[in-house]
Parts: sequence; structure tokens; C-alpha cells
Amino acid sequence: MKETINSFILEANKSVLGKDHEVKLALACFLSHGHLLIEDVPGVGKTTFAKTLAKLCGLSFARVQFTNDLMPTDLLGMQIYSAKEEKFQMIPGPIFHQFILADELNRGTPKTQSSLLEAMEEKQVTLDGNTIPLPEPFFVIATQNPRHQIGTHLLPETQLDRFMMKIKLGYPASDFEKQMLASDNHQEALQITKPVFSDKSLMEAFKLTQEVHVAEEIYQYILNLLHASRSNAHFRGLSPRAGKDIIKASKAWAMIHHRQHVLPDDVQAILPAVISHRLATLQGLSQAEELQLCQNLIQTVTIDGRV
Repeated sequence: MKETINSFILEANKSVLGKDHEVKLALACFLSHGHLLIEDVPGVGKTTFAKTLAKLCGLSFARVQFTNDLMPTDLLGMQIYSAKEEKFQMIPGPIFHQFILADELNRGTPKTQSSLLEAMEEKQVTLDGNTIPLPEPFFVIATQNPRHQIGTHLLPETQLDRFMMKIKLGYPASDFEKQMLASDNHQEALQITKPVFSDKSLMEAFKLTQEVHVAEEIYQYILNLLHASRSNAHFRGLSPRAGKDIIKASKAWAMIHHRQHVLPDDVQAILPAVISHRLATLQGLSQAEELQLCQNLIQTVTIDGRV
């Protein structure tokens, strides 16, 4: 598994230049059975990032472009009556793929945004009273533009909380941006990308992630972080769901780094991605402001449990 994980990160960096940390976070989110939100300005490679991950995982992929006229049925599908068959037939929507890119999610209407909630939480959809399971594994990467841009709608807190992590890719470092400007084979690199995970190795990775050990002291440390967030007026208090996501993401981060137990460093490495969209009292903060909020919480609670 060590070679597979290392190959995944190496191959991803051929299409997504200079984003090693973000690739690891996305992989940890996927192996934790979570969903990922990427917030950034247009043109920094969010779509390429998602397509690369889907190819490397060997999953069926669908991209849904959210607009203000996108309807829930465009995402979920619908029942259509067939006169020839004399019965209704299910026309599945793109949600029935394993890997979904919900592009510019906050350009969709609240009604369409909310149609993702059941799928993300329950791994199923309900159409005309029928409950239909989604394929396994099922992973959503959603992108959103900063809220000050024209045509965007704020994601409700209930939907934000469905995302295990939120990351920002940001502009590439100067050396990597120069390499991108000088090269025109970007799409070629994506097209020749081959899956790194097989079905068998993917199931093994999920199993190894679940088996990572979490000591009682780590559970207490995470509990103290949750309690500290709820007693500070500068934070929106973290929910128990957030605590469970911190634990799952920490286990995945440890597994990616070839360890069978969680360290405090693992918790702190994934913490900004897991809590930044839950901790901030306002959406639309800069990456630096969100990171500072997370660091303030980390500094509030010591690893040995003192607040």
C-alpha cells in the first residue's frame, strides 16, 4: 500500500503542479468517506484537480456545471413514461456516478444545492417515492467561487457541514506558474493519466484507514478542541459531526504517511481543512484569515489537555 499511495501523489503532481499538501488532503478526505469543497477564484485548476483524482482512483466520473437554471432533476434524474413498455422508466442523472464534480456549486439555486444533501449524507437518492442507493464508493468534490462574485448564492450551514473538508488551491508558486506558462501539454498529461488504485487496492486502503489506532489521549484532545470552540465568541461552535470528521481524517492522514496510529501532528495537519468552513462566523474569509482562526483554536488547547 505504501508504494500505491506514493505513486498516487507522484502521478497527481504531474497534472496538479505544486499542490502536494492539497492532494494529500483530498486523498485523506476520500479514504475517510467524506466529501470535499474547494473554494477559489476561477482559473486556478479546480476542475483539473478533480478530474486527476478521479482518474487516479479509477472511478466513474461526472461533472455537473451548476447554474441558476439547473434543476434537481438535471442532477438526480427522472421517471419517464414509456408508451412502448407501458411503464415508467428511470433515466438516471449524473449523481449515479462514483465521483461527482459539482462545479461552481454556489451558482446553483438553493433548491438545487439542497438536492445534494441526501446523496452526500445517506449515499442514496429518493425519486418519486423510491429510494435508490448510489454506487460505492461515492465521492463529491464541489467547487465554489468566492461569494463576492456576481451570481453566487451562499451555501447554507447545513450543506457546508456535509463537507468533511474545505480547501483552497490558491495561485501556484512562481516556479510552477512559469512551468505552466511554458508548457502546452497540460491536457495531454491529464489524458495519459492512468488509475493507480485497483478495486482491490482501493478496498484495502479503506480497510487500513479504518484500522488506524486512536489513543484515548487523542480522543480527549479532539474533545477539548470541540469544547474550546463552543466557549469562545469568535468561533462558531463545532458540532459532534465535526469531531467525528476530525477523527476520520486524522486516521486517513496517518495511513497516508504509513503509520498505524494517530499522532497529535496528524490532527493539527488536517484540522484547518476540516474546521475552517465550520468555525468561521462569516463565509468568504480569505485563506489567511481562516488559517488564523484555526491556529487560534489550536493554540487555545494544549496537547496534554490544558485549555
